[in-house]
Amino acid sequence: MLANPVGAGMIVRVNDGVPTELVRYVVASTGLPERVAARVVADIVGYFDETAEQFVRRRHAELQAREMRNAEIWRRLDIELGERPVAAPSFTERQLRRIVYG
Repeated sequence: MLANPVGAGMIVRVNDGVPTELVRYVVASTGLPERVAARVVADIVGYFDETAEQFVRRRHAELQAREMRNAEIWRRLDIELGERPVAAPSFTERQLRRIVYG
C-alpha cells in the first residue's frame, strides 16, 4: 500500500514495481495530489500487468454481456490485442476459443 510522505513536497512510495518517476510525471502533468497520482499509476500498471489470456477471458465476458456474437468478439479481440502497449502474439480464432472455453 502507499506509505505516508516524509515531508511536504515528497513523492509517496507506491506499490512495488511502480516507478516514482512516473508518479512525479503524473503529478506534474495533471496537478493531481501525490496520493491520487500514485493510486492512478498503480491501477494502470496493474491493468497492463494482465496476461494476454486473462485479457481475452475478461474482454470476452464483457463483450458477451453486451450481447455481442462470438464471430464479432473474435475479430474485436484480435484488433484489441494488437493495440496493447506490448502486443500479444497473434491468436487464431480457434486459439481464442480455447482460451475462453478451455
